[in-house]
Amino acid sequence: MRNLSEMEVIHVEITNACHLRCANCTRHLGHHDKPFFMTLEQVENAIDSLEGFEGRIGLMGGEPFMHPKIKEILEIFGKKTKRRQRQLWTAGYKRKEYSELIAKYFDEDLVSFNDHTTPGKHQPLLVAIKDVVENKEIADELISNCWVQEQWSASITPKGGFFCEVAGSLDHLMNGPGGVKIEKGWWKKSLDAFKSQMKNSCENCSACIPLPDESDGFGGRNGPTTDTISRSNYERLKEKSLKIKTGYYKIFDKKLTEEDIIKNSWGWTPSRYRAFISHSPKDSSKYRLLSPENKTKPFRKKTI
Repeated sequence: MRNLSEMEVIHVEITNACHLRCANCTRHLGHHDKPFFMTLEQVENAIDSLEGFEGRIGLMGGEPFMHPKIKEILEIFGKKTKRRQRQLWTAGYKRKEYSELIAKYFDEDLVSFNDHTTPGKHQPLLVAIKDVVENKEIADELISNCWVQEQWSASITPKGGFFCEVAGSLDHLMNGPGGVKIEKGWWKKSLDAFKSQMKNSCENCSACIPLPDESDGFGGRNGPTTDTISRSNYERLKEKSLKIKTGYYKIFDKKLTEEDIIKNSWGWTPSRYRAFISHSPKDSSKYRLLSPENKTKPFRKKTI
């Protein structure tokens, strides 16, 4: 695993609200009763805490443009960061309305745009490795080499700083103890400072496990999407998860052997969740199968 100071980007996750409902979302959307929204004070504090960080500062959700104070947040980013230092992730919510603001604050090559109207895949994240990999030595090796922590980002949420963006989401979903205190230099801490986070999150996650690819479900535009989940996470979430309560989940209970893991590793590229790079709607146009006007279908309890 990398120290946070070595990462290319650290996310400021201003909300986990989103207009889409992808299968196996990295922010576990579809399971929560209600979203969170960072206060402007929290946003300022998050950016100030990254003083001296040589990588980029990501504006991330959920969908950032669903934050009711997004214009004020962009002003804060503009005031406190250099243009080439900031990066945006968006699923295109009200894209026409916000296109001028995006161009004002971000260079196009530092915008990651995915409206999920094109074929995409998501790695299941709620299959707890402790449930399915019984060989502890193999499990520890998989966790130590997790692609999310190696290739993606640390994060700041309203609950603190996290060594891994998925860990931050899991902490919120599972009502965890929260992250480290957000103060200047928190990201300089060694990984030893995040051991309790690793214990609480990594053993309940499946990001590091080579599992078969699953469609992202076009963000729920074709109907409610299903998440893959292991037994212990099901038990922890069954009383509060909207997806579980409405039946949009499937249980993964297979025990994975070393042979299974080696076999599944061939051709496994979970960070390449689609076949192209997109910074704006025009980059996605030739791959698009659904219209952005196709709205997400609400969850309704499945009938048997």
